[in-house]
Amino acid sequence: MRSVLLVEDDVFDTMMAQKSFGRFSVPHELLTAFNGEEALDMLLGRNGTLAVEPLPEVILLDLNMPRMNGFEFLEVVRATPALAHIPVFITTTSGLDLDRDEATRLGVSGYILKPLDFASGDDLADSLSLLEKLLK
Repeated sequence: MRSVLLVEDDVFDTMMAQKSFGRFSVPHELLTAFNGEEALDMLLGRNGTLAVEPLPEVILLDLNMPRMNGFEFLEVVRATPALAHIPVFITTTSGLDLDRDEATRLGVSGYILKPLDFASGDDLADSLSLLEKLLK
């Protein structure tokens, strides 16, 4: 089954993403990880976790998380040949230019301010780009 990996430590934001997926009938299973380490365990099949197969088509990534933040996770993903091709969209409350610049440097596909809502928001272009990738 086609899937999307949401790396998010906030239960409310996870529920909002699930609601948006349902509202727009996104034809993907939404997998969730609480932080970057847990997400890498899922992607690489380590620490007793079975690897997700097939790999998710898109990763939605929060920046501020415990144990391994979004930037640390993204650096590992981009340095791992088996994962480097996966489009990553940042989903965050941070509108700081510094965070946007670092995300761009690390090759993200988009930067979406929370809550994740495909129908509105300042980052509508990135939200629509994500929706388009998911509906293909």
